Amino acid sequence: MGDADYVYPSTNGHQGAHRVAIPPPQPFFKSFNNSLKETFFPDDPLRQFKNKTPSRKFILGLQYLLPILEWAPRYSLQFLKADLIAGITIASLAIPQGISYAKLANLPPILGLYSSFIPPLVYAMMGSSRDLAVGTVAVASLLTASMLGQEVNATENPTFYLHLAFTATFFAGLLQASLGLLRLGIIVDFLSHATIVGFLSGAATVVCLQQLKGILGLDHFTQSTAIISVLHSVFTQTHEWRWESGVLGVGFLFFLLITKYFSKRRPKFFWISAMTPLASVILGSLLVYLTHAENHGVQVIGNLKKGLNPPSFGDFVFTSPYMSTAVKTGMITGVVALAEGIAVGRSFAMFKHYHIDGNKEMVAIGTMNIVGSCFSCYLTTGPFSRSAVNFNAGCKTAMSNVIMAIAVMFTLLFLTPLFHYTPLVVLSAIIIAAMLGLIDYEAAIHLWKLDKFDFVVCMGAYIGVVFASVEVGLVIAVAISVLRLLLFVARPKTFVLGNIPNSTIYRNVEQYPNTNNVPGVLILEIDAPIYFANSSYLRERISRWIDEEEDKLKSTGETSLQYVILDLSAVGNIDTSGISMLEEVKKTTYRRGLKLVLANPGAEVMKKLNKSKFLENIGQEWIYLSVGEAVEACTYKLHTCKPDSTKEETQPWNNV
Repeated sequence: MGDADYVYPSTNGHQGAHRVAIPPPQPFFKSFNNSLKETFFPDDPLRQFKNKTPSRKFILGLQYLLPILEWAPRYSLQFLKADLIAGITIASLAIPQGISYAKLANLPPILGLYSSFIPPLVYAMMGSSRDLAVGTVAVASLLTASMLGQEVNATENPTFYLHLAFTATFFAGLLQASLGLLRLGIIVDFLSHATIVGFLSGAATVVCLQQLKGILGLDHFTQSTAIISVLHSVFTQTHEWRWESGVLGVGFLFFLLITKYFSKRRPKFFWISAMTPLASVILGSLLVYLTHAENHGVQVIGNLKKGLNPPSFGDFVFTSPYMSTAVKTGMITGVVALAEGIAVGRSFAMFKHYHIDGNKEMVAIGTMNIVGSCFSCYLTTGPFSRSAVNFNAGCKTAMSNVIMAIAVMFTLLFLTPLFHYTPLVVLSAIIIAAMLGLIDYEAAIHLWKLDKFDFVVCMGAYIGVVFASVEVGLVIAVAISVLRLLLFVARPKTFVLGNIPNSTIYRNVEQYPNTNNVPGVLILEIDAPIYFANSSYLRERISRWIDEEEDKLKSTGETSLQYVILDLSAVGNIDTSGISMLEEVKKTTYRRGLKLVLANPGAEVMKKLNKSKFLENIGQEWIYLSVGEAVEACTYKLHTCKPDSTKEETQPWNNV
């Protein structure tokens, strides 16, 4: 960067500069209403109701609340064929996964089937995603077991533990639906991509380690999820290991992973990996039945109750101190499940080029959990593995969830006795095979290459989950993410701008090293809104830029600094602390014999600068529509006016 080749822009003189307009005043309630709308209704959900007749508005309202009323009238036989195939395919995955995840949550296995029956029916009516396949998930199951297990032992008091799980699911659904109704989805946004990658990878690692109990056939196992506690529990019971169970588990795990690898390499054979868990359950059950392996150390599920979901709304626990545990569990599991469900739904909607309403999804997921908790279901959402199978199977609408629910209903009514001999080790192998896909080391490597801070967030979540607990890992990840957000706000970027040769364009001198500086003028860009959190930092940073520029000019003997231009293009808003900071900068630049110039302040900034009388203080003639016009005016004055003789170069910057 240099100034040897700098050519002053040739225009009609600085008098031709455009005046920066002050927005016309608006009534308070109108301004407040606009701010409220932008905050909570950025998607303008009421747009579709404009200029419609009352009857049409009523129909649109029903369709908004129940999207099934929108797509059902257009439903065709072709769609039914596609959804039938997809529904049966995901049912073959949902049945063994549901049983497995219920065991992971320390709940009766039948609850996994209950939770794959009622919630999908509710979601099919209220959900806006065509591809989301509803069911239980491993992470929420692990969280449920970990958090409720701290209060109630599932082995010693299974009935009360079950009632607590229903209560936690009810509160999770209540929170999810409330966030959607109040349009507070921003809370879920605090779980960044890096947080979710680290958290899910850590949870998947913990879940895999927990399955060593089933693989090795252990009767006693630690209640902690920390890796050190789990490994201690495994290796202090080597005399309890059952080789029959281990051989069976490793064999089925190998079978599951091989079919998953094959389906990944040959996407058109996706149904093979989708059918493999059910095939493993059938093969494992036959093997145990024919060899009587249950008498040789291989644990089995046992009797599963036949019939549909019994009501459970009379089982909620609203007594202290257990209610607080249920509320805490419901809130944490609810937010995690919500983040996963919405992320999965948006991912597949992007592939098929349609839009899903995040707030509507929150209401749908929350409602299905509230209803589910009243009918013996525990927490459900849209798991990625099941939704991916649904997507690959060619589903067209949410009817695939209905088909899956019908298949599960048929299983509950007629087929549950067939699961009596299903070995627990097969369920452990199914869980491990599903969880290994969530350990996304490639995403972690990508984060390291792209953004080191995001990598720290990711690893913070992973290490917290694996070495402490799922809750600790989540808190660490969210805390680091919030810290980064605060750093973005409190430490905004500032840049020195230079002139692109043969143009009136001004850009960051670090990004464009060939730019020329403007003699006697320092141009600074502030790259964020100015608030109380960053106003002091910006004052000090501007001071440093001026000091560095003056030192550089002294050492080179170039024209002394006369003007400081602040480019406010990226400053979308400013508060009273920010205005005070500008007033201080204006005073201190004046005491040093410099002139402060503002370029391109936005409407909100101009409105507040006008109300605070700052415009009168600095003078409207020192506010320009662009950096180019500001530079033109400054260079014009430098060549037509004498330098300010009152400049005090040795005046301390902070002597206000």
